[in-house]
Amino acid sequence: MFIRSSASPISVVTGGAGFLGSHLTDRLLAEGHRVVAIDNFLTGSTANIAHLAGNENYRLIRHDVSNFIFLPDDVDFIFHFASPASPIDYLEHPIPTLKVGSLGTHNALGLAKDKKAAFLLASTSECYGDPLVHPQREDYWGNVNPIGPRGVYDEAKRFAEAITMAYHRYHHVNTHIVRIFNTYGPRMRLRDGRVVPAFIGQALAGEPLTIFGDGSQTRSFCYCTDLIDGIFRLSQSAFHEPVNIGNPREMTIRQFAEEIIRLTGTTSKIEFRPLPEDDPKVRQPDIARAKSVLGWEPRVEFDEGIRKTIEYFGTRMK
Repeated sequence: MFIRSSASPISVVTGGAGFLGSHLTDRLLAEGHRVVAIDNFLTGSTANIAHLAGNENYRLIRHDVSNFIFLPDDVDFIFHFASPASPIDYLEHPIPTLKVGSLGTHNALGLAKDKKAAFLLASTSECYGDPLVHPQREDYWGNVNPIGPRGVYDEAKRFAEAITMAYHRYHHVNTHIVRIFNTYGPRMRLRDGRVVPAFIGQALAGEPLTIFGDGSQTRSFCYCTDLIDGIFRLSQSAFHEPVNIGNPREMTIRQFAEEIIRLTGTTSKIEFRPLPEDDPKVRQPDIARAKSVLGWEPRVEFDEGIRKTIEYFGTRMK
């Protein structure tokens, strides 16, 4: 059990064994926080947190936050990162995705209210759907198909944002909302269906890189440490409206595939397959709010970040 000390804040990270949850945990520990990670390991991995074994400032609880969360500890911050986050995951687990976005967010907010803790919601650029506005600003309401296959994730996050703002307005909980754009880096799962691990894994295995559609759809890729820096800054701020955190450097999926082929030196070719339903045609964050409110912008160059990620996947495939 952790006891609150003014010198050592206590933070809860739901989804703490996930890709971003584990990187956030590392940052919080580096900032002097003690961390309670909660994860049911639906998509999280013990490999992401193995380096924390024996750390006296870290505790792991195996629990599904869609069920009531009980903690005897004092808590200063709650970071709600629990959710499947890749198309393969939320299409395979549609009901748990909806539950963790609704019931899980409700439970995490209830814990924040009870502990008088600050709360940060990990939302997503998927709230914008297949956007009709480009780049996407936080005041754009989105173009989402609520009953399409991706709706289980998109609408779960949109509901999560709504209930977060309701807790802020009605219960005066100190809440924050980050809309996360495409992020990459070490600890991504090799076969989670997202384009970065998919292309790198295929390139390292000498397999064709599979592009869905004609490859003209765009994405903007942010390295994980940049993203976590923006999230940490937001958690320490007094700002309550959603904030885009991502890298506005936009490229087409075909350009990205060609970059992976170049950087890995693979002989792999590109194959084209049909575009999935409701796949966004463009994705690029407007980060003016993050710059003005948080003094944040990405710093890791694409070549540097993607080389580190390729190196990580190279070790995972041996």
